[in-house]
Amino acid sequence: MTVQLHLAHSSSFAGAGIIAGGPFRCAETYRSNELVTAEDSCIENSLYICMNPLIPQTTPDASRLVNMARETARAGLIDDVENLADDRVYIFTGSADEVVYSDVVARTRQFYEMLGVKQDSIIYHDNVPAGHSIITDNPEDSELAANQPPYINNGGFMQSHDILRHIYSGLKPAAEHLTGQMVRFDQTEFLGEDMPWASMSRFGYAYIPSRVVTGDVKEPRVHIALHGCKQGYNYTDYVNGRADISNQPPYGNRYFTTTGYNHIAESNDIIVLYPQAEGTDNGEIQNPDGCWDWWGYTTRDPKTPYYSRNAVQIKAIHAMLDRLRG
Repeated sequence: MTVQLHLAHSSSFAGAGIIAGGPFRCAETYRSNELVTAEDSCIENSLYICMNPLIPQTTPDASRLVNMARETARAGLIDDVENLADDRVYIFTGSADEVVYSDVVARTRQFYEMLGVKQDSIIYHDNVPAGHSIITDNPEDSELAANQPPYINNGGFMQSHDILRHIYSGLKPAAEHLTGQMVRFDQTEFLGEDMPWASMSRFGYAYIPSRVVTGDVKEPRVHIALHGCKQGYNYTDYVNGRADISNQPPYGNRYFTTTGYNHIAESNDIIVLYPQAEGTDNGEIQNPDGCWDWWGYTTRDPKTPYYSRNAVQIKAIHAMLDRLRG
């Protein structure tokens, strides 16, 4: 989803941090034929091309997806891809990741290089023996090689700090204590009539550094931190189409309170926006794991596909960004 958002609004961003993510429109790498619906084709692509390809030869075709990105920009659905030329991109894949294979993430690196991002502006890590996760130095988090919810693993370093240091040069060390404010806000304001098929939670969160709260910083930067599947604040597993509330895992607010973003944001006057997706499993939306839409489950109108500026989730998140910047 980070790649989708980055491409859709590249004029708004200075860079992106991508953990275990495939390239833009990855789920459309191979088109459907007359025996498979477009929706089913995207689901099959997302599972067996963008996550667990059987062999390296069936991983996403970066050159094809670059051409699709250029076509999408020419059609006016996303910003001009030339905006990416001076961006800084951090890409990570754990060598023990069993959820999204490293071969897929390698194609994301190729994708950005083919679109003109300078090689020295891309940091690519594939040699850390991590499972599918964001890495922290919290002793209470899962073991580094784990591939299990909440997908927050202890590897002895704060990956969020590495991401922000790469995107923004010259950052101060992370603050030891937080003196800013964690704000909860109503996301439904940004969804309107799209709410029924947005698969987004009622509430989102934002960390506001103390100097921004007091007004000492007039134009703070904003970093959007998108959680992964099963990492939203109100995630519950789904069993037979119903939320298994009685066995809700104790993940809660760990992604936006313990992954390290807030501490380095506090010392560098960066607002961190944490939009929240949620699990939905009904007759219209199949998103039981609470993932952001990078394969098309929210698309209702072909004119506003899931990867476009006016896609329901991307439009809502960018509206939140505009509110913070205002």
